[in-house]
Amino acid sequence: MSDWIKTLPEAAQTYLDQKRLDEVECIIADLPGIARGKAVPASKFARQSYFHLPDSIFFQTITGDWGEAADEDEGFIERDMILKPDMSTATAAPWTGDWTLQVIHDAYDRNGEPIPYAPRNVLQRVVDLYRAKGWEPVVAPEMEFFLVARNIDPAKSIEPMMGRSGRPAAARQAYSMTAVDEFGPVIDDIYDFAEAQGFEIDGITQEGGAGQLEINLRHGDPVKLADEVFYFKRLIREAALRHDCFATFMAKPIENEPGSAMHIHHSILDVETGQNLFSGPQGGETDAFYHFIGGLQHHLPSAIAVQAPYVNSYRRYVKDHAAPINLEWARDNRTTGIRIPLSSPEARRVENRLAGMDCNPYLGIAASLACGYLGLIEERRPSKQFKGDAYEGEGDVPPVLGQALELFDEATTLHEVLGEEFCRVYSIVKRAEYEEFLQVISPWEREHLLLNV
Repeated sequence: MSDWIKTLPEAAQTYLDQKRLDEVECIIADLPGIARGKAVPASKFARQSYFHLPDSIFFQTITGDWGEAADEDEGFIERDMILKPDMSTATAAPWTGDWTLQVIHDAYDRNGEPIPYAPRNVLQRVVDLYRAKGWEPVVAPEMEFFLVARNIDPAKSIEPMMGRSGRPAAARQAYSMTAVDEFGPVIDDIYDFAEAQGFEIDGITQEGGAGQLEINLRHGDPVKLADEVFYFKRLIREAALRHDCFATFMAKPIENEPGSAMHIHHSILDVETGQNLFSGPQGGETDAFYHFIGGLQHHLPSAIAVQAPYVNSYRRYVKDHAAPINLEWARDNRTTGIRIPLSSPEARRVENRLAGMDCNPYLGIAASLACGYLGLIEERRPSKQFKGDAYEGEGDVPPVLGQALELFDEATTLHEVLGEEFCRVYSIVKRAEYEEFLQVISPWEREHLLLNV
């Protein structure tokens, strides 16, 4: 075994035990969270300490078009970035035909400075702000997604996948083990791939939608957990393809079904003592606990464009469809946008239920942490705890992407935390996507307007 392979994480070494490594995928997440990069022979990877990709990968829209986000002075010249591997992220690609590793890379400019609009760098920037205050942020994401029938015609509605019984996946079967068993072969591969990659799944449950599942991850470092969600999206898609179905992380893939969220649980530890800042010496709730909630309430509307990044994202925020419509907070109440789960004082945490599963995990977690950070710095007080069904209240979520982007553009304090250059590029790319969408004539318009207006 080569010396560099001996330094890999334990799971990667186990995967390669007595095997000949063929290829290494050198990857980085773009703004949507798609893996970009290069696949290189293992022998070449062992000799290289970095590789190049153009910075324009961060100016590309989800459709493959381009936002005019390049530096105004130099223009669209596609400058090379220097991508350096973070070997702690080396993990298997167990679905490949040969023995392959994936390694996440970090992006730097020619002066060695982090590229400000690279999503992993944005999250690291926010985490560093916490650590500069002596705080260690901890997160635990929950991933919801649908297993659906193969769909190769965009004009055709998405349908649930066919289960082992030969019947389509059924809706309104939340927490049903029978429903989970319907997808048994896919779930088996998800578990196998996750084990090969060294990921610990806290549990898989059936959600309320037809073919909708949720995977919970154990809490930990925000960058590490975002890496895992980034990897998980790929492995889940690969597991589904093995069984003639698709995995989709769209926020709202099927009409009249619940959408898919990426709920984010937050807590903060004191770096010196390791104590949860949300709990006092006697186990009571602290000022920091309330300030964090206040920050989410005040700043999340401006961050929704990051946590709900597509036009489809806003179809998820529907009353009584398992997604919040406002920023009320409450203890153990799943109708509110901000929920305080049942826990011991040591595990006290705040759950943000607004982020969609379609968001880039690095950016979704960064935006959520940024809002909480601002609440701590500004010592914001939350509203009074909500009692009852929050769906009966007024909505706080922008109804469409265009309005969300307007709030995002005006949020100068949020820009200071996430990075002004990132916010500039993100807004330009998202507006390019939104304007492209507005040029599309939908089936609804053709059905109801063609002969009636």
